[in-house]
Amino acid sequence: MSSDSEESGSLNFASVWSLTTGGMVGGGIYTALGVVVAVALQWGWLSFLIAGVIAMSSAYSYVTLANKFEESGGAFEYLREINHKGIAGSLSWLLIVGYILTIALYAFAFGHYISFAFDQGAWLTRILAIGIVSVIIGVNLMGAGKLAIVEIVIVWTNLIALLLLAVYGLMHWDTVQLMTGAQPRSIWSAPIGAAAIFVSYEGFQLLTYEYDEIDSPEKNLAPAVLSGVAFVIVIYMIVALGAVMLAGALTVIDEKQVSLAVAAQEGLGAYGLWSIVAAAAFATAAAINSTLFSTAKLADRVAEDGELPIFFEHVNSNGIPDRAVIVIGILAATLAVTGSLSTLVEAASLIFLFTFGTVNFIAIDHLDQKKWIPWLGIIIGAITLLILLTRLTFIAPVALSIIVFLVFVIVFIRPYILQKAQTENKASGQQ
Repeated sequence: MSSDSEESGSLNFASVWSLTTGGMVGGGIYTALGVVVAVALQWGWLSFLIAGVIAMSSAYSYVTLANKFEESGGAFEYLREINHKGIAGSLSWLLIVGYILTIALYAFAFGHYISFAFDQGAWLTRILAIGIVSVIIGVNLMGAGKLAIVEIVIVWTNLIALLLLAVYGLMHWDTVQLMTGAQPRSIWSAPIGAAAIFVSYEGFQLLTYEYDEIDSPEKNLAPAVLSGVAFVIVIYMIVALGAVMLAGALTVIDEKQVSLAVAAQEGLGAYGLWSIVAAAAFATAAAINSTLFSTAKLADRVAEDGELPIFFEHVNSNGIPDRAVIVIGILAATLAVTGSLSTLVEAASLIFLFTFGTVNFIAIDHLDQKKWIPWLGIIIGAITLLILLTRLTFIAPVALSIIVFLVFVIVFIRPYILQKAQTENKASGQQ
């Protein structure tokens, strides 16, 4: 994976913890705050808590299954281990779509935060979004896609900036700010908000793709990931309160693409603005890098198993699955400049809710104890998933229709695509 980790051949507890928190906070809070406040208003903090409970139970299932099977690969590998290869292939395609949406979301945030700082329009936002993905594609192709020590430094800088903003906001406690300029919501808006921003908790499972690079994973993986998820839940809740205290609910909603930058500017002036913009830029860039690298590796692994066309198995001289990196990056950059914030957030949330639910189901059958933990994730996750499906039906029917179509293709058309690809490969090999 990285620098000092590679020299010792492993990631220690501190590295796993930092990369877990960075995988989630790297882009999640910068894009999700305005969306959740628009939905749940004064209950935004509770939305993050509800989504966090699902993430925590799912994280428990992920790390416990990873230690049980002792394999990298996440949900794809777990399904293969229990002899559900076809389902594993379908889920892997869906996961790759989810990661493409997530990369697009991070690129969207990168472009908007920097453009806002320089008071520029949509043209610069699009150029920046395409530019950062292009740079990260190049970095990955050169074989420098995973520099853990750099990511860890960015994670801690990002966490410190967010904590300072949140604490400063909480020092100016004023509950009126949580509802100013908007009609107060009922507490039942909290689960709706949780459904809308669940993608904020995507990221911890990327560590299960690097299982073979973790030092004593049976000892370090579970405590590092679970404590990291718990810490992120707290960070999200206090940021959801502190930032809104500074900017006011209506401002956060109106400026949801850059809500944290606006809150920092309101509370700390130009210094606060540039501090958060810098943190957002580095954090989202690191998140794009980490997610692109892990997704390309996943695509390569799935292709090796015959569940993706052999096209994605190709690696360059640096041992990087170059075709996967390029295709995933181009698709993500395209979505970043054509999609809306809410649509990207909620579409990605839908995919990860389904995926985490699948892993929790596997855990129930294969864990010897504490089965109530995955059951908790399944029950709350199923309710949240239904809420999100209902919400998308009314506010984003086109996006939902596209996702449904993709699911249909993945489940029913995918086998024919793979069969045709294998036939063509055999034919070309015989020639």
